[in-house]
Amino acid sequence: MATIDTLYHREDGFWLIELEISDARQLFNSLDPAPFREKDLDSEAEQYIVGAAREFHLDAPLKLVIHLPGAAAESEAARSAPDAFRHYFAYRAEVKARELRNTLREGRTALAIGLSFLFLCISARRFVGFLGDGTLAGIVEEGLLISGWVAMWRPIEIFLYLWWPIRRTRQVLRKLSLVPVEIRPR
Repeated sequence: MATIDTLYHREDGFWLIELEISDARQLFNSLDPAPFREKDLDSEAEQYIVGAAREFHLDAPLKLVIHLPGAAAESEAARSAPDAFRHYFAYRAEVKARELRNTLREGRTALAIGLSFLFLCISARRFVGFLGDGTLAGIVEEGLLISGWVAMWRPIEIFLYLWWPIRRTRQVLRKLSLVPVEIRPR
């Protein structure tokens, strides 16, 4: 089984995430009309870089190294690539921060609705209990109790499971917005 030590090089205390390409423009979405510094990263490049960064602890020092042929390493696109990376990952981190805020807001709303519905179901269950204790009343009572707890499914799912992967991705993207980016001629 491959370990981090066998998959990535280490240099001057940094773990290196390395890309070898023939032109700096390959890293960015060619259909994006924005100026180079503000272009979106190519989805495959982003997946590789983010995936590599996820393999390390958040405290591990990382450096992104782009290997280019000699002439391409001196191009304007190559010179502006470090700023473009920082800008792109800072933007993506902010998008994830908004997604996290929206998910937690949805969780609070779902919790308020779920608790209200659970309270209503428990109250209705007690009312049905006063009307009788036959088989039908028992079925209705249990149905109300189950329905009330099923209404709590979504808030429990959000607060136990959904928020933390978004938070982790935001942390990785924020870290990537701060890592040094180095362009090296091959």
